[in-house]
Amino acid sequence: MQDFGLYFELGWQHICNWAGYDHILFVTVLCGMYLLADWRKVLILVTAFTIGHSVTLALSVLNVIHINSSLIEFLIPVTIVFTSLVNILKTQRSSATMKLNYVLAMFFGLIHGMGFSNYLKSLLGTSTNIVGQLFAFNLGLEFGQVLIVLAALFISFVCINFMKVKRRDWTLFLSSAIFGIAFIMCIERFQLIKFR
Repeated sequence: MQDFGLYFELGWQHICNWAGYDHILFVTVLCGMYLLADWRKVLILVTAFTIGHSVTLALSVLNVIHINSSLIEFLIPVTIVFTSLVNILKTQRSSATMKLNYVLAMFFGLIHGMGFSNYLKSLLGTSTNIVGQLFAFNLGLEFGQVLIVLAALFISFVCINFMKVKRRDWTLFLSSAIFGIAFIMCIERFQLIKFR
């Protein structure tokens, strides 16, 4: 149980750490176009992302799949850029676009899970009994992710309801700002890719 608490804490601290702000940016842009009233849609979206990154996190930590970490570090901001562009270009919210969001969230979750796995592997070292630790770390990641989602929805609520920013303008502002940051990250990380 002590291990559970330790790995749970490491999980939520990892995703909420400003030093690794790429994950914060992704979760923010993923749910930033929604309002508090859309909490069911956000829950489904976050669950899709969770399923994706849980799968590759487990497969990578258990050494079922092997990844080029420099390529994954490049692909993470690519997912942020792409999600930002979808938010910017999408003017209508239909059931078809919502389904696309869920599929993208799950697919991009696969990439982010591989990014998380490098950190978790370094923590586990040569430990052989990792199922409980993996579960606790994953739950911690989800807890941290929920904190980020709540913060993003709260900021959206304040801007739209109190500052009277139009919903579309808020989406454009948030997505454009995150797009700019992530695009610079893409350029920087592309130069660091090591092809084997």
